[in-house]
Amino acid sequence: MGKITEQLVLESCTPKTNNLKLIKTLNLSKLGLKSQDLPVPLLSRMNCLEQLDLSGNRLQELPSGLVLPSLRFLDLTNNEMEDILNLESLTNLEELKIEENVYITVNDNYKLMVLLPKLRIYNGKDVSTTANHMRFIYTENLRSRVAGVWESSFSLPDDVTAEKMSVLERDFVNKVNRQIKYGPSSLTDYTKWRLERIAKEYLRSLIEPTSEEGETVVDSDPEENNITATPIKRKAAIAAAECNMDSPQKKTRLAAQAPLTEASPRKSSRLQSTPQKGQSTTDALTSLGQAARALLRPTKGQVTRPNTAIRDASEPEPEADTTPSKQSKTPTKSCIKATRTPNANSVTPGNHGCSKSQESVSLRPLHALQCHSKQDNPDDFSTQLWACAFQPPLEHSNANAGSRIVATCGGESLCLIDCETGLVMKKYNVAGEEFFSLAWSTVLMSGQSGGKVRPCSILAAGGKRGLVKLIHPRANTAYGEFRAGRKALSILRFSPRQGNFLFTGGYDKKIFMWDIGGIDSEYNFKVLQLLVLEATSPALHLSLPPNSPDRHLLAACEDGLLCYNTQLNKNTMKRSEEMEITFPIYDNEDKEHNYHTIDGLQFLSEDIVASKSHMQGSIYLWSWSATHRQKVNKKKQVCAVILTELQWCSTEIPYLTLNTCPSEGYVVCGDDKGRLWTYHVTDLIVGNFKSGKSVKATEILEWPSPVKKGGGPVEGPSINSVAMDPELQYLVALSDKNMVLVWKREILGKE
Repeated sequence: MGKITEQLVLESCTPKTNNLKLIKTLNLSKLGLKSQDLPVPLLSRMNCLEQLDLSGNRLQELPSGLVLPSLRFLDLTNNEMEDILNLESLTNLEELKIEENVYITVNDNYKLMVLLPKLRIYNGKDVSTTANHMRFIYTENLRSRVAGVWESSFSLPDDVTAEKMSVLERDFVNKVNRQIKYGPSSLTDYTKWRLERIAKEYLRSLIEPTSEEGETVVDSDPEENNITATPIKRKAAIAAAECNMDSPQKKTRLAAQAPLTEASPRKSSRLQSTPQKGQSTTDALTSLGQAARALLRPTKGQVTRPNTAIRDASEPEPEADTTPSKQSKTPTKSCIKATRTPNANSVTPGNHGCSKSQESVSLRPLHALQCHSKQDNPDDFSTQLWACAFQPPLEHSNANAGSRIVATCGGESLCLIDCETGLVMKKYNVAGEEFFSLAWSTVLMSGQSGGKVRPCSILAAGGKRGLVKLIHPRANTAYGEFRAGRKALSILRFSPRQGNFLFTGGYDKKIFMWDIGGIDSEYNFKVLQLLVLEATSPALHLSLPPNSPDRHLLAACEDGLLCYNTQLNKNTMKRSEEMEITFPIYDNEDKEHNYHTIDGLQFLSEDIVASKSHMQGSIYLWSWSATHRQKVNKKKQVCAVILTELQWCSTEIPYLTLNTCPSEGYVVCGDDKGRLWTYHVTDLIVGNFKSGKSVKATEILEWPSPVKKGGGPVEGPSINSVAMDPELQYLVALSDKNMVLVWKREILGKE
């Protein structure tokens, strides 16, 4: 038979359609096809193809360059397959049938488990456990041995040239294959193949990703190999179907059914420390060799080591200090230079009582990054960024350790950024996802064979697909996921008292309480559902009172602020709210103004809560204890005991989240013009709470007008989220135009 034609494809597809992009199932079995009969340009147009049957043909390999981003099932039974390496491009493939191919060996079986990071069903059998072992443990052991060979026998030349590196790579790979003997003899071919790939990756990770002419090297580009989907707005990600979506504006949110994926916890693939060109893994946590950093310039000929090597799972976890050492990194082409506007609009404290501390406090813009750009596109100003949080220190480490590392999410990616240097230390990408929320916590990790238990810092993230991803950043491992809702997730929050208790809220109008447990040395974990809290609208923010995090939960929702009893000693697992907390602004509602959407909620102290409503134009500070005491018998509604009101901007843009720094007494909230409204709530303010006067902002930080290379200043976007480290040394702001702004605190003496 000749080459496959478009007419034949349309005749053999399901559902019947005249549009290749809408095809989901295609049967091309028993047609006598050879590899050259499969036209890559034609097949690659089928973006939504999920199932492909090529059984009963004469295929020796799949053609190179075939990209089918939605393909989940492939049947290659009864062919003449000899080379399986081209299957690597099918990064979302979950089930593969390749029986009755006489040239496929046991070693090929194991290669496929590594090449296909989401493969779970192989020739009708569940191979998740074996595949995860090959991706995690087996690969990690090989990688540590490869690093040992390098450290003992090799070093980079002083003058790095292509010719010298080619000779070095050849000698290094040969040495690795001669010296390292690992695994059973039946897997010698697989081990040799895996060692060669790991050795080349390791060597590449040591080289500064710039050419001799100073041009960016493409195969170390942090974005290129991972992002595949078009940037979309948050509501579009929730409401639109994957293959035929529009991009509505940010004004409304719609609920949508999350894509059907596995509901039980499962491990994802081990993540590589340096992305390879042509290796398009859908879940890739990378320790970037090239940083999206502001205020730096590439240095010709620099050579660096990777900041975070992938360690053996049995190694003890270092203290939570991800500060880069012995390295210098260059910015990506998506970097933006941050410039501070002279004489930023500072609201001078007056008789409103908002006085500053003994020393003047100043925040200056330090970095501006576009690290969530699609394909590192410097013109991507459409990806919206939604949540950020600073890594907390481990209990046994220095109190300030990790306080300069912030996690950010938006679009298909999560980034870990060093606020001091502006380096993107790690990046995690999931094609087809849009992340809306993330949260840090500390869980216990047991050693091998019941060895020493140690705390480790993990990151949880969720979004459009309704799945919670669990990540151990220190080990470059996305170790699991579980379904937390039937629709998109809007908020995640860990208990500050019980680090393995996770609350999730989503667009199915439910809040779940989970016990994610700890992890062992092989990253096995178990998730238990503890509570289901019913709501009447999606939860936007969750907050636990510092004095009673195991008894109460506050949920800021689309139609109000709800309080739940979360004590686990009660018999019922399914509960409704204990009470609704109302606010004075509700009295001003009319047909055009609905103030029930609570889009900001944080505790400023053990008792004081900061919250705001959409379109309110101010921020309430109110007493949690005094409000809760009003709950009598079966009374369902209580009015918040307002302490004072902070003046804020007038805007109709929703979801501009506030945050607090309790140790420094600060409240910060961005607006729709790129400004940051900061409020220093001092003891004097607390003393004047009952005066009835609203409080002006201590300082309004103007948008720093970052300037793009070759272009003018970027106009101020909406600030969707802000975060501060516990000491308020850094302030991070996320915008709806794909920009991360980092501010640094300066303490100046009085003039």
